[in-house]
Amino acid sequence: MDKIILHSDLNNFYASVECKHNPILAKKPLAVCGDPELRHGIVLAKNYLAKAYGIKTGDVIWEARQKCPDLNIVTANFPEYLKYSKLVHQIYEQYTDKIESFGIDECWLDVTASKKLFGDGKTIAKTLKQRIKDELGLTVSIGISWNKIYAKLGSDMKKPDAITEISRDNYKKLIFSLPAKELLYVGRATQEKLSKLGIKTIGDIVSFGRNQLISMLGKWGDYLWIFASGNDKSPVCMKGNEPIVKSVGNSTTTIRDLKNEDDIKMIIIVLAESVASRLREQGLKGKVISLCLQDINMLSWNKQIQIKQPTFLSKVIIETAMNLFRFYSFKKPIRNISLTVSDLSYVQKKANQLNLFTDENSLEKTQSLEITIDHIRERFGHSSISRASIIQDQELTELDPKEENVIHPYSYF
Repeated sequence: MDKIILHSDLNNFYASVECKHNPILAKKPLAVCGDPELRHGIVLAKNYLAKAYGIKTGDVIWEARQKCPDLNIVTANFPEYLKYSKLVHQIYEQYTDKIESFGIDECWLDVTASKKLFGDGKTIAKTLKQRIKDELGLTVSIGISWNKIYAKLGSDMKKPDAITEISRDNYKKLIFSLPAKELLYVGRATQEKLSKLGIKTIGDIVSFGRNQLISMLGKWGDYLWIFASGNDKSPVCMKGNEPIVKSVGNSTTTIRDLKNEDDIKMIIIVLAESVASRLREQGLKGKVISLCLQDINMLSWNKQIQIKQPTFLSKVIIETAMNLFRFYSFKKPIRNISLTVSDLSYVQKKANQLNLFTDENSLEKTQSLEITIDHIRERFGHSSISRASIIQDQELTELDPKEENVIHPYSYF
């Protein structure tokens, strides 16, 4: 018997919470931005009225205002969004104990065992949608299917405030004509690889053939075929077992052995930039920085340190990671590096207390520079701007770990 899996996606979540607190904003174009002092006013979310003006996530305020002079701007309040996310989860918990978060505003629910108590998947989805609207003043789009990947596609199909069921009878009609990029985990890099193979739609992924995809893309080709064909059998993990976001990190296996400090530093720079950018996107800072090295014999070495002030700056992460690296004694060349920032906290609007030796002006300039680089890369691609220190070996450093980093459903692997 097929499972009944829902994917619930809160519509325009940040903007919806702001409208809940200030209902007047619901009838006006609205953009939720990072604190201008922290993210230069980059748009993090927008409502549908703002979207109609062409405003996009990643626009800076002046661009957004050019598109919509009457745009209303509010500063993101991450702790408040987290509070509402927890309230929504309390509703979910009354219908199932199998709840797996996928970000602050999305999650999967396995309601297979709840059918006898609360009705079929569509009935439960309607109940959840109405309760969230009545009790919290938020709207949600819900996808229903027998697997997590298709349920996610369903929630994306109709927005806002909608339910879409993808069944064994209609999945080919609804899904196979969608662009390949709509499939979960097909990012820019993967899309380019598929395009070179002549694969444009999700149906093309399936018809290309599982073995052929494996031969062309390796293990990842197998995952793509499983996801596209509806054969994903990953369970929704039990409530309480899903991972809370405790760290942000990236790793890479390099195309050649790393034999000296210059090699190591180039890769640390690339990884640190991706980690710092992801921290800023999520409004997070971290105090613990960890470095893990693996040599050609698969022997691992790792070390971590807690810094005095939480950070989301690549400059700080790079300097700290390089200080950690100096405790390592080269015996064999390195082939894999992992860099992680943990002990996370949300960015506060008020300034952090600085220690006696902090150069506040230098910190602000670094922050301003890195945010500008984020924006350039969002607009023109990762390779549009690079540090001079890594272009001495472009073959080694020609990777975009932020874009290529794939976050799978927790229980898939």
